[in-house]
Amino acid sequence: MLRREFLGAAFACPVADALWAAARFDLAAIERPRVLKAAAGYLSAPPVTVTASHSPRSAGGLHDFFSEGDYWWPDPNNPNGPYIQRDGMSNPDNFVEHRRAMIRLSLIVPALAAAYKLTGDRRYSTAAAGHLRAWFIEPATRMNPNLEYAQAIHGRFTGRGTGIIDTLHLVEVARAAGQIDPAPADLDGVKQWFAAYTEWMTTHPYGIAERDAKNNHGTCWAAQVAAFSWLTGNAGQTADCRNRFKTVLIPGQEAADGSFPQELRRTKPYGYSLFNLDAFAILAQTLTTPSGNLWKWRLPDGRGMARAVAYMYPFILDKRKWPLQPDVMYYDQWPVRQPCLLFAGLALDRPEYLALWGRLNPDPTVEEVLRNFPVRQPLLWV
Repeated sequence: MLRREFLGAAFACPVADALWAAARFDLAAIERPRVLKAAAGYLSAPPVTVTASHSPRSAGGLHDFFSEGDYWWPDPNNPNGPYIQRDGMSNPDNFVEHRRAMIRLSLIVPALAAAYKLTGDRRYSTAAAGHLRAWFIEPATRMNPNLEYAQAIHGRFTGRGTGIIDTLHLVEVARAAGQIDPAPADLDGVKQWFAAYTEWMTTHPYGIAERDAKNNHGTCWAAQVAAFSWLTGNAGQTADCRNRFKTVLIPGQEAADGSFPQELRRTKPYGYSLFNLDAFAILAQTLTTPSGNLWKWRLPDGRGMARAVAYMYPFILDKRKWPLQPDVMYYDQWPVRQPCLLFAGLALDRPEYLALWGRLNPDPTVEEVLRNFPVRQPLLWV
């Protein structure tokens, strides 16, 4: 058996790393140190929900999630008027406390769930359940199961369908909730919340508009509905998402070479391409079954997940090969440990993907990167 430590730094190369990955890949062993370290720090962390902060600019109440459109700024020619757009440039004065609280939840609960999965220690499960109760069950602190006030724009909209992308961070929370063995009443309450939110996502005009988006927003809508329906056991919705993946999302977004043209035309094409690919990876991983492997499925012309990951792989391996202009912000912070590499590496038997995944940063701290990196505990997914 190959031993990576004998290869030495001087021999670090894709071929050697791929051989090591094929011979030694053990996800539980790889993840155990970082998972247990993180979970130990979260055992005593108190829940922080949307009720802990409120913006006077929100049209909603204390229990309503509120955020503001990232790329919208005061108009220099009309400082008190409607905001104007600067694509790719995040306004640092936006209200972000609810988003931060949700990202915090998405860090804490999955880490505790992964630790519980590794060890069976109920301290982790109990701690995770406390956060789930606070966010989704307890009347004093729960979040309302809708996103009517997300990604508001001052002077223009009190909320928008595009705001639904903010709850992408609940995808791994839902995944964790199904694996921590909480009290039956707690699990039922969490499932009821996610069922209600999914109903809102699939019937409200904001949700319908987001479903029909032609770019990463449409992908993220489907990834969420699939993940939440996995938790609640809604087979009809998961079937709808599987059909949408095959008939709408891949045909409508993926080019012949595996790229996503709608993401490439943005001012942050590299980051958006990674983000959309990871959202597709979440969708494929959630919906794949023994009788229906979305990783290996493809259109008659060859478009599918295998081609999409193959397109981005060279640019994740060596970003200097990226053919477009660098992103206007955060270009140097990517890539991180993209879940598309892990999921595709395992599903498609591509050890070079696994090796690259293993070399990347699993725990970024830059807030914007965290916001676009929703799967951080792969033990919950494979």
